[in-house]
Amino acid sequence: MYTLIIDSATKVLYHCLVKDNQVIAEKYTKGQNDHAKNIVAIIDQFLKNEGITVDNLDKIICGIGPGSYTGVRMAVSVAKMMGAFKHIPVYEISTLALISSGYKGRVLATIDARRGNSFSAIYENGKLIGTEEIRNTLSFMEEKHDFVATESEYIVDPSVVINNAVLHENPHSLKPNYLQETEAERNLKNENKKND
Repeated sequence: MYTLIIDSATKVLYHCLVKDNQVIAEKYTKGQNDHAKNIVAIIDQFLKNEGITVDNLDKIICGIGPGSYTGVRMAVSVAKMMGAFKHIPVYEISTLALISSGYKGRVLATIDARRGNSFSAIYENGKLIGTEEIRNTLSFMEEKHDFVATESEYIVDPSVVINNAVLHENPHSLKPNYLQETEAERNLKNENKKND
């Protein structure tokens, strides 16, 4: 059984190809707003190196955010297309869960949300403690934790990701989890309020 894991919500583009619980290929690609040029190319290279095609994939796991608005949409779009057109089951996982998966104990997973804020959560041995939230970065750092996994430096345990990913029944309806409205959405709401 082949499982492809992808996440593009952070500064690091993550890919992993797993066969029968064994990691075949894994890549962390630090980006400069250029995930779009690498996301499909790396998948293609993984498949070619293994001598398989997309049709051989049994499962796709996609990190759905939170994180960069554009970044999150890339992995979600690729997973949706591959899942829908090739009839491959698509699973979702929080990007915060993904970046915390390689650590034992209590992990503070944090992704920059700009303006002094972070998307953050505490995970303990792969399980969410409390909720994922956006709030002041310094207040998150006060949370009790053993390790910090940041968007630019983290370790993924693919087996933990596979065990915690949730099947998304209809790939067409897979969508990013932003944890907050986009600036464009806020502006539209404000504009509509002015017009009411």
